[in-house]
Amino acid sequence: MDSSATSTRREATRQKLYEAAVTLIAEQGFSATTVDEIAERAGVAKGTVYYNFASKSVLFEELLRHGVGLLTASLKEAAEKAAGSGGTQVDALDAMIRAGLVFIDRYPAFTQLYVAELWRTNRAWQSTLMVVRQQAVAVVEDVLRAGVQNGELSEEIDIPLTAAALVGMVLVAALDWQAFQPERSLDDVHSALSRLLQGRVSGGR
Repeated sequence: MDSSATSTRREATRQKLYEAAVTLIAEQGFSATTVDEIAERAGVAKGTVYYNFASKSVLFEELLRHGVGLLTASLKEAAEKAAGSGGTQVDALDAMIRAGLVFIDRYPAFTQLYVAELWRTNRAWQSTLMVVRQQAVAVVEDVLRAGVQNGELSEEIDIPLTAAALVGMVLVAALDWQAFQPERSLDDVHSALSRLLQGRVSGGR
């Protein structure tokens, strides 16, 4: 078997393990989830887990990298598409909000884990989590910075804090939507967050 086929098969196996791990850990917690359970859920032998990841902790750390990497890529793609179609930086931010909601709607279990882990300080993967979090926030920072530079956004905004606030708004609002308001559509939730972004929540015109 050639190297490309082997690589493709291994990536498919790792994807199965990510999906099994994120579902189980969301259901019963990291400590309660065993490698045996992850292997069984993924439909592979226990040895396959250790062939791909040195330990359960390494698997979870790589899961965080993988998931946030997907989120970051989707945010960046949304911003680039908005820019490519001649949109403003606010249009790009709005597109990123929608992309974030789409991602969370597709990967709710991962999002729950990610948000929960952000508040923990005793995990072995804490430094990795901070790195991947910053990668996602940095994409939003770039758009905000471009908006300030072209005069579209105020020079007074705190770019790092505003970027973190926008990412946090999407994460928390989406989880609230799924847990407490599941009858609402993605379009409806996006519309509400879009109004916040564009400052259309006050009574002024």
